[in-house]
Amino acid sequence: MPSENEILAALKAVKYPGYSRDIVSLGIVKDVAVANGAVSVAIHLTSANAEAAAQIKSDSEAAIKAVEGVRLAHVQVHQPQGDGQAQPGGSAPGQAPQKAPGIGRVIAVASGKGGVGKSTVSVNLACALAKRGERVGLLDCDIYGPSIPLMMGVNERPSVTGGGEEKLVPLESHGVKLMSMGFLLQDDQPVIWRGPMIMRTIQQFVMQVDWGELDYLFVDLPPGTGDAQLSLCQTVPLDGGVIVTTPQEASLGVVRKGIEMFRKVNVPILGMVENMSYFTAPGGERVEIFGHGGGQDEAARQGIPFLGEMPLFTEIRKGGDDGVPVAVGEPDSPPAVVFAQIAQQLQEQLADTAE
Repeated sequence: MPSENEILAALKAVKYPGYSRDIVSLGIVKDVAVANGAVSVAIHLTSANAEAAAQIKSDSEAAIKAVEGVRLAHVQVHQPQGDGQAQPGGSAPGQAPQKAPGIGRVIAVASGKGGVGKSTVSVNLACALAKRGERVGLLDCDIYGPSIPLMMGVNERPSVTGGGEEKLVPLESHGVKLMSMGFLLQDDQPVIWRGPMIMRTIQQFVMQVDWGELDYLFVDLPPGTGDAQLSLCQTVPLDGGVIVTTPQEASLGVVRKGIEMFRKVNVPILGMVENMSYFTAPGGERVEIFGHGGGQDEAARQGIPFLGEMPLFTEIRKGGDDGVPVAVGEPDSPPAVVFAQIAQQLQEQLADTAE
C-alpha cells in the first residue's frame, strides 16, 4: 500500500500553472489520506483562477494514479470566492505572506553548513550598510542556536506595541533593528520544536514585528538545506541570497546544496563570500589553514558573483564575543574594510534590479 510520503513525492512533480515551483513546496497541499489503495488529497489555493484549479486537479490525480498500489485518486481543490480569472500582477500562489509593509529589500544569508561564520557575516554586513546611512534590520532565524543577541551586544526582551494590533518592538543596536528567538528565551533554555511551530514563529517575526521603515532586512538562516530551510525561504519574501563558505571542499560540497536551495525556490543569488580564507602570522607569513580560493572558483563554476574573501582576524572573533562587530568597533581595520566593500556591492546589485 502506498504511503503518505510516496504520495507527496509524486505531487512534487506537479507545478503550479505559470510557475516553476511545485504544489508541495508552495505549501498548498494540506491533507493527504491513504487507505486500502484509495488516496484523498485536499489542496487549498489562494487564487480564484478556475483554469489553474482544474489543471492542478487533473495533473495531481494523474501523478497520484501513477504511484504503485493506488487504485483510486480523489483530489479536492478549495478556492476563495472570485471571478475565476487570474489576477494580473497579483501575488504568487501558496500560503507565504506578502512582504511586510515598509520593508524595502529582504536578503537571506545562508551557509548550508554550520560553523563557517554565517552569523558573523550577517551582523557585519548589516552594520556596514547602517554605517552607509541605510535603515537596516536583522532577523535571526536560527531558532535552535540564536547568536545574534551575543554578537550585537543585546540581552533584553522586546516590548509590545499598544493600540489595536499588538506587535513586537524590535530591539536596536549599532543602528540596526533586531529580532531573535534569543530575546525570548530564558538563559540556556533549548528550543525543541517541530517544523510547523518554527514556520509560524518565523512568519510572526516578519509580519508581527513593528519593523517600521527599512531599506534592508537581513535574514540569518539556520545552517542546513532541508525542508525547514526551504520553507523559510518560502515564508520570508526574499529579494536575494548571500552564500557564506570556507575554502575547503568539505564546506563547498554543502554550499552547492545551499545554492540549489535558493534556485529551487527562485531566489536570486547575490553572491558568495569566502570566510576564513587565510591567516597572517605575527611574522607576516600568510597561512592558508583551510586552503584558499575554493569559494571564488566555485562561484565562477556556478556563474554567481564572488563578493570577497574574509581572512581570519582576531578582531572579528573578539568583536563578536564583545557585542561590538568589527565593522563598528574597528571600522578602519582590514576586515571592516572588506565588509564595507561587500555591503557596497550588495547595495549596487539591488539598486540595479530596482523596479
